[in-house]
Amino acid sequence: MTGQILALSGGVGGAKLVWGLARVVAPERLAVVCNTGDDFVHLGLPICPDLDTVLYTLAGCADPERGWGVAGESWRVLERLGALGGPTWFRLGDLDLATHLRRAELLASGATLSEATAALARALGVAVAVLPMSDDPVATLVDTDEGTLPFQHYFVARRCEPRVGGFRFAGIDAARPQPRFLALLEDPTLAAVILCPSNPFVSLDPILALPGVRARLAACPAPVVAVSPIVGGRALKGPAAKMLAELGLPVWTAWRWPAATRISSTASSWIARTPTGPRRSRASASPRWWRPR
Repeated sequence: MTGQILALSGGVGGAKLVWGLARVVAPERLAVVCNTGDDFVHLGLPICPDLDTVLYTLAGCADPERGWGVAGESWRVLERLGALGGPTWFRLGDLDLATHLRRAELLASGATLSEATAALARALGVAVAVLPMSDDPVATLVDTDEGTLPFQHYFVARRCEPRVGGFRFAGIDAARPQPRFLALLEDPTLAAVILCPSNPFVSLDPILALPGVRARLAACPAPVVAVSPIVGGRALKGPAAKMLAELGLPVWTAWRWPAATRISSTASSWIARTPTGPRRSRASASPRWWRPR
């Protein structure tokens, strides 16, 4: 196998698999496309949680206890912010703030999110290509029994407590997939596509919902391999199992959509086995509840 390996990732769970891949695959052969549906502006700064978690993990500076943020973090700015009456529900550490400040500076100077991410990767010593799924803004919205919540308000401020009913991605129809991402999907020498064990609803589906991505993934000549975040009926990390249960779906590792042809889908991905010939995979369309309109 000599071509590139493309990994699609969310935050903590996906970053751990990417960390392992980076230890067995040469950096020039590995590219990681990260979900940006979680991105938002907080305290005037552009926050990209999944991109930063992957960067910190590959750089070896991620906090091993929390799985996110920077090891050896301090919280003096956040404490002072709270004393001044500012919002402290989204915990930004002092070292982490430097990343967001630098990203804000780069974006304000005219850099795209891809260019800003590449600059941060170089500064952190990350040789693997880490790409945002798009340079255009996309915002994940969670439909809950408390109304529609922006993802970070559901995930962090409300600690995933509201019952979910569906997910929407504001701006998805106008968002353009990151150019290198599309080029890799169309590269005849692509060795494999790996769907990391990230949340299927809020980490992987925003990537797959970008215009043209599902069709290219279905037509991709390389094998598409998925790693489920559900093991033994439980999520390895995060609220995936809770979401499945609240949507009336069994919390299984393996899933089969009735409408899918030759496709056996896990809760996090869509794996197909061709009856004859080599094993390969395809992406199926999202079920209607997945991204209600």
